[in-house]
Amino acid sequence: MALDGATTGQHHPMRVAVTGATGNVGTALLRALAREDEVAEIVGIARRIPRGPAPAKVQWAQADVSRDDLAGALAGADAVVHLAWLIQPSHHEPTMRATNVEGSRRVFDAAIRAGVCTVVYASSVGAYAPGPKDRAAGEDHPHTGIPSSIYSRHKAAVEDHLDGLEARHPEVRFVRLRPGLIFQRAAATGIRRLFAGPLLPSPLVRPSLLPALPLPRGLVLQAVHADDVAEAYRAALVRGTARGPYNIAADPVLDPPTLARALGTRAVPVPSGVLRGAAALTWRARLQPTEPGWLDLGLGVPVMDISRARRELGWTARVGADEALSELVGGMRAGAGHPTPPLDPRTSGPARVREVLTGVGQTSR
Repeated sequence: MALDGATTGQHHPMRVAVTGATGNVGTALLRALAREDEVAEIVGIARRIPRGPAPAKVQWAQADVSRDDLAGALAGADAVVHLAWLIQPSHHEPTMRATNVEGSRRVFDAAIRAGVCTVVYASSVGAYAPGPKDRAAGEDHPHTGIPSSIYSRHKAAVEDHLDGLEARHPEVRFVRLRPGLIFQRAAATGIRRLFAGPLLPSPLVRPSLLPALPLPRGLVLQAVHADDVAEAYRAALVRGTARGPYNIAADPVLDPPTLARALGTRAVPVPSGVLRGAAALTWRARLQPTEPGWLDLGLGVPVMDISRARRELGWTARVGADEALSELVGGMRAGAGHPTPPLDPRTSGPARVREVLTGVGQTSR
């Protein structure tokens, strides 16, 4: 399924290497690339290789981007999509930085040495500096991050490194996608484990047990379905004219009333300082794994203007942000997942026990 009017710049079907291929976005991207006529081979790079037959066009390569030699996995690749990223262990930032920042540099450097023509990087709305919520900001908004958020600091650091690489290597086509929150039913177990931790049983994720949702008025989020963001990555790969950053998000914007409707409850305004204090207390006490900088990120980053992606990538979200959130929550309630190590519900029981014993937010997934 080639995009109409796409200009790939390739004279043969592409060999695409994907780091982080077993995660939330990676699994969706493999599905999208399997349908793309201009992609002949996919090298799925992951720390842990799934059991069973590989998906269509995929050959697995086991590698940790923070320490392993990537030359073999990237040999002969026309393009690299770099998705690998750690959200945990939130109590040990050096471990996260080794993968997120240093690992990203290792991937980019290995791609350049391998003669890869196209590098597509999974950036995020989290790379942006604080910005407006009442109007949309374009890709020229500063990408210096939210200093109190580990995730945001790391995303901003990688973008800063890419700024230098783009200037030094004009022969490489660098593309950065900056999506909002990414949801799909198949990632429900993985997302619950990363952000809620082992002390929230899946059956408790239901509207009847959440009559009201405490939310600060300034919390305004954007989201996109994993299949839609995968289509944006596919478009960035096959459209040879695509370069630089693209904001990716679906409508509607998720303000407190919209969030509450999507979750089947009602929003109750709460001062942001109260919520942040509770998040910090429970995180330090190892009761939940989400460090309080995530709230700062949600309150600080701007609402993104996605018109450039529509215009240059021909991209439009097919699933609404509220629908994607509802799908995720339904998947959490049902214990849904996908048969790859980061998303597999069968690892949930042992993983919960291990995380409780070692400290919530102390270990990586």
